[in-house]
Amino acid sequence: MSNNSVVTEFLLLGFSDSRSPQLLLAVIFTAIYLAALVGNGLVMTITSLDPGLHSPMYFFLRNLSLSDICLISAVVPRAVANWVTHCHSISFLSYVAQVFLVLFSADTGLCLLTAMSVDRYAAICHPLHYDTIMSRDTCVQMATLSWLSSGFVSAIHTVSTFSLSYCGFHEIQQFFCDIPQLLAVSSSKRVTAEIVLIIINVFLDTGCFACIVISYVFIFSTVRRIPSTAGRAKAYSTCLPHLAVVVLFLSTGFCAYLKPLLGSSSSTDLVLSAVYVLLSPTLNPVIYSLRNKAMKAGLEKLVTGKLLTKHVFSANFNIHTNSKLVFIK
Repeated sequence: MSNNSVVTEFLLLGFSDSRSPQLLLAVIFTAIYLAALVGNGLVMTITSLDPGLHSPMYFFLRNLSLSDICLISAVVPRAVANWVTHCHSISFLSYVAQVFLVLFSADTGLCLLTAMSVDRYAAICHPLHYDTIMSRDTCVQMATLSWLSSGFVSAIHTVSTFSLSYCGFHEIQQFFCDIPQLLAVSSSKRVTAEIVLIIINVFLDTGCFACIVISYVFIFSTVRRIPSTAGRAKAYSTCLPHLAVVVLFLSTGFCAYLKPLLGSSSSTDLVLSAVYVLLSPTLNPVIYSLRNKAMKAGLEKLVTGKLLTKHVFSANFNIHTNSKLVFIK
């Protein structure tokens, strides 16, 4: 990091230098950000409080919602503040932190989506052994591994990127801290090493995608053999939302990160990056809730207050029961 001692800040040029478009973007991004916070917050609240949603699928969904909140929160508040204040500079340390958080959140989301595909595979292809395969300890270990491995990989990428040479005040053709755009302004001859790291990460992501695809090949093969139409419809209703989220997340992510490396206009890069950062975290709660009767029922109970009342009653009952057991002992 000693090569970066002369670098104090970067300039995020974003979409436009004009005041009016920036204020409009600030309003749009703020509205989308609040929608993402509310949607993912509701998913986390409902799946935490509703005892009927304490299954592995909703456990991973709760973690996915947390990673989505981390991803969009790492980008949008800073971008909106820059547009409102018309100040596009960002300090070197802030840039480092944002690069790490974006990579960390995105990688964690992909790992969790892979874990969710394994869960769907176990539930549909091996229903009799589902409780054994997807035990509570296994789910916790898979989620923990997703967060820790993503943090490790993101730290390597961040350290590698900022070990390159950056001298002076650099202009970044982006509205947030993005590695491909950062490599474009590096004065280091070792930039090829970081590109190799990105390609390796793409192969790792492709491996996760391959795991998801293989899982769904077996899933759809099993679903086709289900004799009843209702059974097939129920199986599809639990799988298709997850598959839609996977396609949305990976397609926008690959386009956003591979396009600058392959060469494209800056305006196209900005739009793809905005779609990648905003669309998936905002639509994930909608996709998982629209056709999910359990989530709809949980939301209805939360709105009417029944969920909170039931949760408090259950907690008090457990405490009272435990107290009586201790007293008896």
